[in-house]
Amino acid sequence: MTEIEPVYGAGILLLIAAVAVALLLFLIIRVKLHAFVSLVLVSLLTAVAAGIPIADVPDALLTGFSGTLGSVALLVGFGVMVGRLLETTGGAQVLADTLIARFGEKRAPLALGVAALIFGLPIFFDAGLVVFLPIIFTVARRFGGGILRYGLPTAGAFAVMHAVVPPHPGPVAAADLMGGNIGLTLLLGVPVAVAAWFLGVYYVARYLSVRYVVDIPDAVFGPMNGGGDGGAGGTGGGTDGGGTTTTATQAPPRFGTVLFILLLPLVLISLNTVVSTLVTAGVIAEDVAWANTLTLIGQTPIALLITVLVALAALSRGRFTMSRANGILDDALGPICSIILITGAGGMFGGVLRASGIVASLTDSLSDLGLPLLLQAFVIATVLRVAQGSATVALTTTAGLISAQVTAEGLSDVKITLLVFAVAAGATVLSHVNDSGFWLVSRFFGMDVKTTLKTWTVLETTLGLAVFLLAALLWLVTG
Repeated sequence: MTEIEPVYGAGILLLIAAVAVALLLFLIIRVKLHAFVSLVLVSLLTAVAAGIPIADVPDALLTGFSGTLGSVALLVGFGVMVGRLLETTGGAQVLADTLIARFGEKRAPLALGVAALIFGLPIFFDAGLVVFLPIIFTVARRFGGGILRYGLPTAGAFAVMHAVVPPHPGPVAAADLMGGNIGLTLLLGVPVAVAAWFLGVYYVARYLSVRYVVDIPDAVFGPMNGGGDGGAGGTGGGTDGGGTTTTATQAPPRFGTVLFILLLPLVLISLNTVVSTLVTAGVIAEDVAWANTLTLIGQTPIALLITVLVALAALSRGRFTMSRANGILDDALGPICSIILITGAGGMFGGVLRASGIVASLTDSLSDLGLPLLLQAFVIATVLRVAQGSATVALTTTAGLISAQVTAEGLSDVKITLLVFAVAAGATVLSHVNDSGFWLVSRFFGMDVKTTLKTWTVLETTLGLAVFLLAALLWLVTG
């Protein structure tokens, strides 16, 4: 559903959005109403209050819900299948042991974060986080300290790569709209993302994980069956075809096998990115069969589907039958139904705010703030992010809004790239209840809304501020 012509001015729409967020927090935190029910109810009330025609309200609700499910459900479903197979066979334990042996116990959060920075280059935030969950859980169970000690640095690494570095859609769209150079955005984006992660995520996560110790949830993969601290020679739990928990006695997979499974989606998605870029540049013709094939299998959901099939073939051999494998996959999918529905409902809430015309109204209101261009880009993106939740919408809308000024000022490619980072920074801060990613982190890490606001929202904000400060310093240095 497209945005309607706003019935009210920007001030009234912002007030409606603020009241809706306050009501949502009240229902979830104080009334203890289920998050899924609360999100759908508040989305409905907001649609009516914002002036969306009654006949269009169902479409407004379903568009945001189905759009989010379409992008999240397949990624989360396939990703958690891979994770469950790795956890059950002891593969996650093998990888965790190898990382700890190389980095040491005290540097375990750093090791996970660095690995996530590497894997996050081509993989979307939600897909990367889901694939890494069994490794996070395994390390957290082994060394203690709560899930946030290991989960926040990892999630923050995927978040910064998704926001700042091409080929992720937000920075690519922003660079394109402002006439920037996507290759330069990639070259500068990697060091900026890594530095911002250290400043705005790693050290902040260390503080937050001590202040807020969250027990390791069993909702996704369940408690560790066997293995425990047994290292690479431990055993892994499993299920038979009927879902009954059993214990595997076979040796866990080799480190090389586990690494291959984790690298497979990274390679497939990277091939898609390279081929698509070459087709766009005219180096490869659009109708070349092999290029189209690589583009297809490199789409994130398909790459993860292929990874599931490869993981089944590599991990089940000599360990369990296909019937038992089906039971393992069923056990993986069951606990995430609530997560997917709540995430979809979060997308519904954000979609209603967009369909109400709030983005259009804010865009008109923010078109001339009279601020320096870099600061203006950050402020506009921040307001749009807070108002409607989607980082991608905030990125693309802000980039389109300031593109005329960018052209008029004749900025260099470096300056335009720094503007992309400033917009990405504003689109990252203050993740809250209208952001589907907020609910993904909240449910996967077993946090209530209040704790998620005190941890993930804070972390996203310090990350965004770190990206902006680095962009501002480079802006001054480049004259």
